[in-house]
Amino acid sequence: MAQDPHPDALNALAHADHGAPEQILGAHYDEAKRQLIVRTMRPYATQLEVLVQGREPLLMARIHDNGLYQAVIDSDSPKVEYQYRATNYDGTVDVFYDPYIFPSFFGEMDIYLLGEGRHLEAYNKLGAHLREVDGVQGVNFAVWAPNARRVSLMADCNRWDARVHPMKRVGQSGIWEIFIPGVGTGLRYKYEIRSHHMGYQAMKADPYAFWAEVRPSNASIVVDLAYEWGDEAWMARRAQIDPLAQPMAIYEVHLGSWKRKEGNQWYTYRELATELIPYVKEMGYTHIELMPVAEHPYDGSWGYQVTGYYAPTSRFGTPQDFMYFVDQCHQNGIGVFLDWVPAHFPKDGWALSYFDGTHLYSHADPRLGEHPDWGTYIFNYARNEVRNFLTANALFWLKKYHIDGLRVDAVSSMLYLDFSRKEGQWIPNRYGGRENLDAVAFIREFNELVHRECPGALTIAEESTSWAMVSRPTDKGGLGFTFKWNMGWMHDTLNYVKKDPIHRKYAHNMMTFSMLYAYTENFVLSLSHDEVVHGKGSLIAKMAGDWWQKFAGTRLLLGYQYTHPGKKLNFMGHEIAQWREWNYAASLEWSLLDFPMHREFQQWVKDVNTFYRSEPSLYEQDFSQAGFRWIEPNDALQSVFSYIRMASDPLNFLVIVCNFTPVVRQSYRIGVPEAGHYAEVLNSDAARYGGSGMSNGDGRTSDDIPMHGFAQSIDLTLPPLAVVILKLRR
Repeated sequence: MAQDPHPDALNALAHADHGAPEQILGAHYDEAKRQLIVRTMRPYATQLEVLVQGREPLLMARIHDNGLYQAVIDSDSPKVEYQYRATNYDGTVDVFYDPYIFPSFFGEMDIYLLGEGRHLEAYNKLGAHLREVDGVQGVNFAVWAPNARRVSLMADCNRWDARVHPMKRVGQSGIWEIFIPGVGTGLRYKYEIRSHHMGYQAMKADPYAFWAEVRPSNASIVVDLAYEWGDEAWMARRAQIDPLAQPMAIYEVHLGSWKRKEGNQWYTYRELATELIPYVKEMGYTHIELMPVAEHPYDGSWGYQVTGYYAPTSRFGTPQDFMYFVDQCHQNGIGVFLDWVPAHFPKDGWALSYFDGTHLYSHADPRLGEHPDWGTYIFNYARNEVRNFLTANALFWLKKYHIDGLRVDAVSSMLYLDFSRKEGQWIPNRYGGRENLDAVAFIREFNELVHRECPGALTIAEESTSWAMVSRPTDKGGLGFTFKWNMGWMHDTLNYVKKDPIHRKYAHNMMTFSMLYAYTENFVLSLSHDEVVHGKGSLIAKMAGDWWQKFAGTRLLLGYQYTHPGKKLNFMGHEIAQWREWNYAASLEWSLLDFPMHREFQQWVKDVNTFYRSEPSLYEQDFSQAGFRWIEPNDALQSVFSYIRMASDPLNFLVIVCNFTPVVRQSYRIGVPEAGHYAEVLNSDAARYGGSGMSNGDGRTSDDIPMHGFAQSIDLTLPPLAVVILKLRR
């Protein structure tokens, strides 16, 4: 027998403070009286009716001043199909289904896996999902807020009134959900949460939202992620190849500042597909790495303070627009990496911060939960649901958006409990050490899942310490990343080229040191955005010497990078020798290409990329000692480095000589591994690149003069501040 609600319960519901609204709202059958009692909240209605097929409309009684309505339907069965018709204060009329009569979207296995932190497709349940139930179309909303006493959907469909759609608990899972019939894509929404703790109340964006308003607005938006992909051939090939033995020349891009339209306006994802992809393809890069595209409120964070982990930023268009961009990259033979930020999140009160009146996603103790440098919160990697939020997010980008890899930001800050902290500001782990064991476990789980669930997808660590085996499999004791940025190589190399050439002989070991550890990890040689901001100067501005020497030295730097073992990454603007530091709020200085020297420099980068991709010796054995051999590493007095790069075919090799002084070296003899004619196949000092035109003509034929451990040697002219590459022609 249906019981009449207690007046206190009605009051709580009418004031949006009832944690189990389904006990009152919806349909309740009184078997003894053969009556179905239906109730709904409609504070802004002047009249409500119940519509039952084959019957006259039944006027509902207003049983609370705040807009709670009730009607009694005579029925021999609890199953009655009905709708409500509301006449509102503004004269509009709405006909709608009762949200509280529809079954839960969650099965027992969903609840179990989410609680265990192992629901690989949590994003298919939590958040806002288009759904059809018994022929009725609508949207299912679900959010995890275990410490809330009440959660209400606030949206365009209920005039942002928390009383209209209080959500239902899903068992003891901490999840709240509601199915709203008759709504669809484009609906703006948030969750209003009232906590058990200290009377906390806040409106929150959906952590699992797939789209959001353009900042500074921050409501979540219902969107359908359906898209017809055309990259089947790319995805099939990606799953079959060995990335360690493939060329990888990455162009790092910030979408908001690569190029801008008149009036300093952004290009959209689709416009970028038309503008950026042909440029990257023409320049010979193999991949684009996008600085974070996940939604973020502050442009000045460059995307690294994420508030919408499942939403590509709406600054540049819709989710389908971003899918189109990725699809077009793949159809043009270009891979796409995303910067991914699982290390921390911002304190914006409408996002993940203090989500349900507790530090739900972070640690309550600031010694564990706050990053002292960035003013952000640190994820609680020990909590199953938080770990699941992140692992599912990684898989989401790889599966839903066909992303080819994730470059994980700030891995070092995750690994160490004392990262950027002084004594007394951190808590040791259970063994008394400084390692964050929960974060290590999360990182390993993330890498295992990515490599298992997304064949061919890569993971890249930005990790700046000496943590061992970052890019080694987890079953061997490693962290499981595919690659690691070589921060040591980057710092040493840039510090070297900043020095006046006359002093470089005293720092010679800064350039040879990288080969002592080159095979301890699968390295990416990165010259990233971090090196051209905050007063560090642009790449060419770092270079010692006069104007001509700066161009020559930067060409040499890139030639050295491309011939050194490891995959390659360069930030946008490097390829046009931009003088100004990168500015996130403005376009690159494309007008520089009006000047011959910058056009010629760009041609060098294009030719280096093309040459790199065509020579297996420069990429096939990046991570094997068989792929590299020094010829002469110790010519510090002349600041010259010579070495050999070898393909898996031992007769396919290149001889590389780098002269890091502005002095021409005549009759510079080096040993070579085979007799024959060595053609000069690339020279950064060529006139077409803005160089002096000093060269070795069509090459040099070897002599029977032993040198550097070889029976043969060649006599070369070394151009100033240049790299010369030679190849044996039989």
